[in-house]
Amino acid sequence: MAYEIPVTQARAELADLINRVVYGGERVVVTRHGKPLVALVSADDLRRLEENQELADAEEQVISAVSTVREVASAPGEPQRFGIAAEHRRAGH
Repeated sequence: MAYEIPVTQARAELADLINRVVYGGERVVVTRHGKPLVALVSADDLRRLEENQELADAEEQVISAVSTVREVASAPGEPQRFGIAAEHRRAGH
């Protein structure tokens, strides 16, 4: 669970909050009017978040590619083989 602190108090205690994050392994959520505004996390936590986002983006691309698979009819005189075809498109096209 993250430590929550109002933004006005966070301004006055920024150096201490950074130490809590870096050396104490804590996560700090800065709030305004009781609502989360920003979070202070370690550089390692940020790296992990970014890696997870990259994985999620890659999974979304795979799902998108699979969703383009559609049923097609066999050519006249050809036995039906698989009944599906997929269109391969490069990312961003």
